[in-house]
Amino acid sequence: MVYLIALFFIGGAGLLIYMYMEAFADRVLYKELSFSEFPDSFGEVKLFFISDIHRRLISEKMIDEVKEKKPDMVIIGGDLLEKGVSFEKVKKNVLLLMKAAPVYFVWGNNDYEVDYHELDALLVECGVKILDNTALSFESPVGDKFVLMGTDDLSKDRDRLDLALSDAGLSGFRVLVSHDPRIVNEIEKEHNIHLVLSGHTHGGQIHILGYSPYEKGRVKVLPQTTILISNGYGTTGVPLRLGAKAETHFITIKFG
Repeated sequence: MVYLIALFFIGGAGLLIYMYMEAFADRVLYKELSFSEFPDSFGEVKLFFISDIHRRLISEKMIDEVKEKKPDMVIIGGDLLEKGVSFEKVKKNVLLLMKAAPVYFVWGNNDYEVDYHELDALLVECGVKILDNTALSFESPVGDKFVLMGTDDLSKDRDRLDLALSDAGLSGFRVLVSHDPRIVNEIEKEHNIHLVLSGHTHGGQIHILGYSPYEKGRVKVLPQTTILISNGYGTTGVPLRLGAKAETHFITIKFG
């Protein structure tokens, strides 16, 4: 009996160690996404997407790996921090990301747990472009457009997809960044949003017997758009993961 109890505690401790290591893993998932609507004149566009950083300090080694791949832009998909995280740590993370490429940011629900005016000022000071219901257009040498759109946080009722669409103009290949994947419920086919990048759910973070309130992160092709939902880089609540590995994404978008 004592032997069985000892095995139980050893097994439990081993599982907790594994879950802790999974929560702090530095993983870059590489994904090529092809779209028939993507302008061939751009060749390809490379994005590094990271969401749900929360309390983590981003790995310099991971960013060095990303930098070698020469991304065109870095996108922070919300929850850059949460209550209790110092702005000093946030600034260190942001400056590290900026070594890889220009950085773009959308707000997540946990970003509003702090003085978000101070966070906004910090991001602007660092040179980060904030996409709060706005859009930016990039033009190829022949005049084709790549449009990066961003909405403010949906769970705080701050999202205005209509404003982002208005800012995007009438043409171009459109990528929408929204912290909360439920934004897809507001998207219609005629909006011509080709790709959505989101996080928020942490892929369920902890799956017990394969079950969690949220599904694992993945790419989903929907009738109105394609969405990438990330498991995210950090955790909230407890620094543990099971069945939903910590992840970031290097996405190459091209014609196909």
